[in-house]
Amino acid sequence: MNVLVVDDDPELCELLRTALCREGHVVHTSGSVAGTQELLLRIEPDVLVLDLDLPDGSGLDLCRALRRRGESLPVLILTASAHVSARVEGLDAGADDYLIKPFALAELRARVRALGRRGERPAIARLERGGVVLEVAARRAWRHELEVALTPREWAIVEVLARAGGEVVNREDLLVEVWGEASEAANASLGVLMARIRRKLGPALIRTLRGRGHALG
Repeated sequence: MNVLVVDDDPELCELLRTALCREGHVVHTSGSVAGTQELLLRIEPDVLVLDLDLPDGSGLDLCRALRRRGESLPVLILTASAHVSARVEGLDAGADDYLIKPFALAELRARVRALGRRGERPAIARLERGGVVLEVAARRAWRHELEVALTPREWAIVEVLARAGGEVVNREDLLVEVWGEASEAANASLGVLMARIRRKLGPALIRTLRGRGHALG
């Protein structure tokens, strides 16, 4: 996967380049709005990791400009601001995700993987698995022709696994996509919701591969 990291801190850029390259990604870096715009003419990144405070402009304005051009490139914003209003402003500008500095490298890697997965797979409209029918886009489910109600968070889990198309989704990535963080509380909630989904839709729908993650059966 090609990742473009935009931050005016050279040390942070190099740290992120090293961390992401270790996962097999091709990483480009830029320290300015102008440099980023020039790079985007030459490369097609799969994910953009974007700092908000750049020496020649705003990362938010750059994100808005990409969306006005119709660019669907997944954008992960980096910022030192923990205020909810700042997060809302970033998401309203068209960002897909938001990470507050300082952050754990493991969480950044998980968020980049999650955004890359969203960008590379089309939305799944309908799935059938062993007597279970999932209308993913409509968020409706049937088991042996009887409709089953799932909560919004249960559907979020199912949608992430459906987008993976049967491939294994790392547990940390699943937590980041559904809860926005890989915390102990989120991990405990995932265990509870997985059990509920299996009770509602059958034990064979979701496979758990110990030490790896989860996948649709």
